[in-house]
Amino acid sequence: MYEPPADLVRAAAGGDLAAYETIVRAYQDPLWRFLRYLVTDPDLAHDLAQETFLRLHTKLASYRFRSRFSTWLFQVARNLAIDELRRRSRRDALTAAVRPRLDRPGPDLHTELEHALADLSPKLREALLLIEVAGFTYREAGELLGIREGTVKSRVFHARRQVTSWFADGDEEGTGEV
Repeated sequence: MYEPPADLVRAAAGGDLAAYETIVRAYQDPLWRFLRYLVTDPDLAHDLAQETFLRLHTKLASYRFRSRFSTWLFQVARNLAIDELRRRSRRDALTAAVRPRLDRPGPDLHTELEHALADLSPKLREALLLIEVAGFTYREAGELLGIREGTVKSRVFHARRQVTSWFADGDEEGTGEV
């Protein structure tokens, strides 16, 4: 695999757009292929490759030349892909819990979802909405809410569990405060 010369990487990190473009052009195809087989979705792979190159642009100065550049870049891409796959897995689990209610007579799914969300405490509801609806990372949601990342994770976990339970049981559970 191509390894850019250290001076090219340093130039790109220093703001040289031509050097940055050279690096992007050298890695765009192999990176996309890697992501495409990792996530098995060509469109998602394209989006993740673009996000990787955006991160490259903003984080290149943090590269310390302790490993091969290609290893560092592909690790950035891999981490983004894993984060996205986890995010989708959580959404799919929540959707799977909601889907069985579609076959039952009664209010429509939108109304039931509103009731399930309304049943959550405000702290749990806002954390869940920031992660699942707005698409923030846990860290970003923590910054926005003024709480630690771990607290956001805990709140989202409890919110998912309550919403899943609400749909599974059909009962309105009490609001737990975390």
